[in-house]
Amino acid sequence: MLKLLSYPLSAIYNLCFLIILLIFHPIQWICFKGFGYQAHKKSVDALQYALMLCGKILGIRYSFNNPHNIDTNQALIVVANHQSLHDIYPLTWYMRKHHPKFISKIELGKGIPSVSFNLRHGGGALIDRKNPRQSLPALMKFGEYIEKNKRAAVIFPEGTRSKNGKPKPFQTKGLEILFKKIPSAWVVPVSINNSWKTQRYGKFPMGLGTHITFTVHKPIKISTFKDKQALINSIETTIKAHIHP
Repeated sequence: MLKLLSYPLSAIYNLCFLIILLIFHPIQWICFKGFGYQAHKKSVDALQYALMLCGKILGIRYSFNNPHNIDTNQALIVVANHQSLHDIYPLTWYMRKHHPKFISKIELGKGIPSVSFNLRHGGGALIDRKNPRQSLPALMKFGEYIEKNKRAAVIFPEGTRSKNGKPKPFQTKGLEILFKKIPSAWVVPVSINNSWKTQRYGKFPMGLGTHITFTVHKPIKISTFKDKQALINSIETTIKAHIHP
């Protein structure tokens, strides 16, 4: 019964989602071109909130548990597991004070209203996973930007989404580069749960009534770990211990 109901609701949701992206594309353009970074960031923040409101059509709820007082003038590396598209805009909204910037595949840099513009102009990194000559310098430049401007780099080390909630092994190369290029950073591990259930039937229809949760774990200062592989292992263990497929 729920799956049958999800067909019309998913169609309405997809239409609203697209309309929001189309509305905010020129808003972003005007803010960025006419008023600079801060105005553009506020438009991006508003976009994330609008997308979260759109999720109410499907009965999606979000809970963000962060008991830690994290300095907003501190470079961060936010490390999280990845389950669906619906990981991204809530994480951006809830951590907006830290200016989160994402590492994304290069294909997303074109053709998607609002999203592609923000990825190209908002401070994120677009990488070609099949081309180390492009991806490695792009990651290094991204790390330098985060270190200089005290932003938050967001990385999903699994490399791809988990379709059933079960976490995949972490790929360490990206983290190693960020550790090197953002030496002053604190690592903020985040465990995401239930996001995959929005796509339990595939891309269409979408799952209804999903409660997506974000659990922020105790930040770790990179410089306190001489053995960076030990740090990565610690982060991975912490995140996965709080994932409940």
